[in-house]
Amino acid sequence: MAIDTRTGPDSARRAPRLPRVTSSPRATSATVRLWQSTIGKKTVMAVTGLIMVLFLLVHMLGNLKIFFGPHDFDAYAAWLRGIGEPILHGAWFLWIQRAVLLVALVLHITCAVQLSARDLAARPTRYAHGQRPQASFATRTMRWGGTIIGLFIVWHLLDLTAGVTNPHFQEGRPYHNVVADFQVWWINIIYIVAVLMVGLHINHGFWSAARTLGVNRPARNTTIRVTGTTLAVAITAGFLAVPIGVMTGLVS
Repeated sequence: MAIDTRTGPDSARRAPRLPRVTSSPRATSATVRLWQSTIGKKTVMAVTGLIMVLFLLVHMLGNLKIFFGPHDFDAYAAWLRGIGEPILHGAWFLWIQRAVLLVALVLHITCAVQLSARDLAARPTRYAHGQRPQASFATRTMRWGGTIIGLFIVWHLLDLTAGVTNPHFQEGRPYHNVVADFQVWWINIIYIVAVLMVGLHINHGFWSAARTLGVNRPARNTTIRVTGTTLAVAITAGFLAVPIGVMTGLVS
């Protein structure tokens, strides 16, 4: 049998190709993979949402001290600025709290926008009637309601914290600032609409957070829904009580 000893282009083409060796890409960390996943973004939204609901509940309860008069309300505001002393200096606690809430808010909004973009990309054709018929009013308003809440937070801080938009603002007199603010009818409208949006957001968001975190079970569904609705109603009613109290003269 003859052995083919030819060399050249033809033999090179007939020679078997060895597998190409490439360097393996750097493994993506578990945190990055979680952030990039849909369930990871929903988890971040759930946790940050619960942090903000807890803050709203405590903030609402503190606001109700306005019904005890200027002395108690102003003393409460001064106490907030001194929490943590002497370990923390001055209003450090408030700034730490603001930093945590700001990070939670940014993460919450970022995940909401990214998940919304993914949803639209996966469903480019709109439903014939805008939304699925079984979607609740709160579900349908989650996106634009969240936008309203975000804009309100900015305005609220400028109004009652910094005093930029409040012509009657006086440093160190929170009771006076709140009463003067809510004596203006259009400010009350802005505040009431925003608070109602917050209530709708909490009512739907609490259930969504429980489902994302795996807390919901068939036996717990009713309890979770009732808890979310109760929180939403209590927080909404508590915040609305202040402008209504000023408008009716109960707080003056």
